[in-house]
Amino acid sequence: MATAGKADKKDGPKEFSFSWEGKNKAGKVVRGEIKAAGEAVANAALRRQGINVTKLKKLKASSGGKVSDKDITLFSRQLATMVKSGVPLLQSFDIVGKGTNNPALAKLLFDIKSDVETGSNLAVAFRKYPMYFDALFCNLVEAGEQAGILDTLLDRLATYKEKIQAIKSKIKSALTYPIAILIIAFIITAVIMIFVVPAFKGVFASFGGELPAPTLIVIAISDYFTANWHIIFGSIYAVIYAISQAFKRSVALQIAKDKISLKLPVFGDMLTKSAIARWTRTLSTMFAAGVPLVEALDSVGGAAGNYVYMMGTKAIQAEVSTGSSLTVAMENSGLFPPMVTQMVAIGEESGQLDSMLGKTADFFEAEVDEAVEALSSLMEPMIMVFLGGLIGGLVVAMYLPIFKLGSVVG
Repeated sequence: MATAGKADKKDGPKEFSFSWEGKNKAGKVVRGEIKAAGEAVANAALRRQGINVTKLKKLKASSGGKVSDKDITLFSRQLATMVKSGVPLLQSFDIVGKGTNNPALAKLLFDIKSDVETGSNLAVAFRKYPMYFDALFCNLVEAGEQAGILDTLLDRLATYKEKIQAIKSKIKSALTYPIAILIIAFIITAVIMIFVVPAFKGVFASFGGELPAPTLIVIAISDYFTANWHIIFGSIYAVIYAISQAFKRSVALQIAKDKISLKLPVFGDMLTKSAIARWTRTLSTMFAAGVPLVEALDSVGGAAGNYVYMMGTKAIQAEVSTGSSLTVAMENSGLFPPMVTQMVAIGEESGQLDSMLGKTADFFEAEVDEAVEALSSLMEPMIMVFLGGLIGGLVVAMYLPIFKLGSVVG
């Protein structure tokens, strides 16, 4: 799930889990868990929620796994199906919690069930766990409870999360594929340089005479690699670790990365379409649930998964809140192609904004599918040429002396 809240957590230092107990504004004793960088941060976050903390305890890291976006998506569908089928809410939590193989998810669901059992609303219980249930999720559940259509909105929420999860998985696989190939190519090259080339070097020593230039270059690289492999691997790990930590801790780097990613050749177009698909899908889902437009825009920016669209959404929200139409605000942002703004304009004029946004999301999700397929088709021959050139070049360089010797003997 791509939300602004989640992105924020990635920007900061390492966080820990704390269990807390305190009193809310009504004087009622409440308890729950919170993630924070330290006790002071946890206390401050709870005070902002109007909770007077009486107990705060750091929890030990659990080895029982973690709750992923995929787990929450599956849970959403299971809960929606059971509630729609008439299964009581508490029993639904029991069934899903006992049926999962993830201890962390089971604990989360049983904790939420305990809150509901003690009289808490479902939306309030979900809001205690913002790491897993964002504002959009909680707002839709709350709207469903208030309107008496919880089953309908849970179904809509599950469909939304499935579509968002699907598009995230496609983008992730498209970006992971070339990285995985580069890693494999590096490992194969390292094995050849450390183990294969030295064996050939011993054979060449018995030949006598001068070796071809390509062979000498490969042998020189192999000698350096064999002598300094620990430095090379250590440096690569250190650089990757440093970069990942820098991105986690620096908002400026995150912003720069998001801006650059949208301008990349081939990948940029796909990422832009993905952001628009998620943006329109989120707004469609929230607007259809009866959430006011200005309030709905709070969750939309983060759901797009890109800082550029998050900041653009804030500007759109500011314009809409002062009386501007959504169409004009979106046009002013410069983030959406004419097709999107025209669909929004039709939706506003006809009173079917949620439907038009949903159709726009369908269109761009299909566009992302096609872009991923096109990228895969483009990358496969390029990767074949790259690997063939790299491995083939090494092999030819090592066999050149043998070919040369053969021609002399012949």
